[in-house]
Amino acid sequence: MEHGTIRIHLEELIQRSGMSKNKFLHRADMERTQLNRYCSNDVARVDLDVLARICGVLKCTVGELLEFIPSDDAG
Repeated sequence: MEHGTIRIHLEELIQRSGMSKNKFLHRADMERTQLNRYCSNDVARVDLDVLARICGVLKCTVGELLEFIPSDDAG
């Protein structure tokens, strides 16, 4: 039984901020490959420290960054 998925809105938030990805990754102290994984929702385990840095740099909340999408068959 699938419970749903988490969607990461990092790409959209970076674009909305007007900041380049390059500038963002330096400010958030992220590696390019890590940034690309977060932008493409290819993250198995979310690092809370990374989330805090992302939210700090983009001045957003975790709720703006992450979205829970329930599966069609979830209870």
